[in-house]
Amino acid sequence: MAVSLENNASHQVVIVGGGFGGLYAAKALNAANVNVTLIDKRNFHLFQPLLYQVATGTLSPSDISAPLRSVFSKSKNTKVLLGEVNNIDPKAQQVILGDEVVPYDTLIVATGANHSYFGKDNWEKVAPGLKTVEDAIEMRRRIFGAFEAAEKETDPEIRRAWLSFVIVGGGPTGVELAGAIAELAYKTLKEDFRSINTSETKILLLQGGPRILPHIAPELSKSAAVSLQKLGVELHTHTRVTNIEGDIVTFKQGNEFTEITSKTILWAAGVQGSPMGKVLAESTGVECDYSGRVIVEPDLSIEGYDNIFVIGDLANFSHQDSKLLPGVAPVAKQQGEYVGKLIQRRLKGQTLPQFHYNDVGSLAMIGQNLAVVDLGFLKLTGFLAWAFWLLVHIYFLIEFDTKLLVVFQWAWNYITRNRRSRLITGREAIVEPKTVNNRVQQPSVTPL
Repeated sequence: MAVSLENNASHQVVIVGGGFGGLYAAKALNAANVNVTLIDKRNFHLFQPLLYQVATGTLSPSDISAPLRSVFSKSKNTKVLLGEVNNIDPKAQQVILGDEVVPYDTLIVATGANHSYFGKDNWEKVAPGLKTVEDAIEMRRRIFGAFEAAEKETDPEIRRAWLSFVIVGGGPTGVELAGAIAELAYKTLKEDFRSINTSETKILLLQGGPRILPHIAPELSKSAAVSLQKLGVELHTHTRVTNIEGDIVTFKQGNEFTEITSKTILWAAGVQGSPMGKVLAESTGVECDYSGRVIVEPDLSIEGYDNIFVIGDLANFSHQDSKLLPGVAPVAKQQGEYVGKLIQRRLKGQTLPQFHYNDVGSLAMIGQNLAVVDLGFLKLTGFLAWAFWLLVHIYFLIEFDTKLLVVFQWAWNYITRNRRSRLITGREAIVEPKTVNNRVQQPSVTPL
């Protein structure tokens, strides 16, 4: 239960970012004798692991979002500010938001990560990623708009391009997107159109490494690959995208280059630290890795500044078995809780051992009744893994009413096999036909 603190609480904790790391750091300080200011450029916490379900019409954005002011309404020591941090003055201990200055005694930076196109930033307009609500809505527009455009198209070649979906990246996001689009095309939308047969949809999942879901056990990765192929997804491993120009995706397998024409290209391949990494590097001299993530100390502080912490996807933490921790929600959650506890210990003249991540496992949804779960000591596939995946995601949703809404939506979708959030929105809601390049080569499936 939150308590109202005395007005003489003098230690000022500023948290930049309301994702998993920032949220759980603030929650850990809920009853501490400190004043907390949580700053985010959005007024809501977004449950990113379910963004792909917004992009594919299963859930609405509000189903996976929680207003930050509502989350902390009973936390009397916590103030929420809507704004974007432009700079940090570590000597004056100030965070700068435009013309506004917010002082701090302890600073926690948890601004997450953005898409990485490996130096090919011009690909972003053609191949959107999936990190924000706007990304998900744009993906949804492109996915459902493709079927609508194909329905009107009379040229068979252009129609094939509209019904071809290329997903770059075989991690959890790419796998879940591929499975969801396959279920849309081959099940949900099968009876909805009159001029096209959605079962003719081609879905390609391109993965640079030797297998999809590389962070889970090889046998589970193989099981996921088999499940996706049964759904109709074409898998291409050992595959590197070399160019995206207009509707043409060029990728390399071994020494062979292949081109395919697709009107819908989705990016799920790489991430890089948010711009706050560069801000910290310039203001404190801290080092960043090749992806813009801030290299942190064993206690998640940065070198030379023991009162500045970086957590979540922006942090490069390599002090545990010399392995870089993955950019997943459980890591950010545990780091936020750790820093919140460490601050309270320090105020009492105490300390904590270095941060240690308790690996709770990895999991990915393939489709209805299909998932993989790797808990280390326990590995699940099929229906049991799917049920476990549902329970875990419900547990991590923030607000109780959100949990109820999502459970109801999932139950309804399971019974009806329908998706009620298939809205095409935005200024380009009506997709006009375009010509395609004639250099079309239909690739064959690469065996796994």
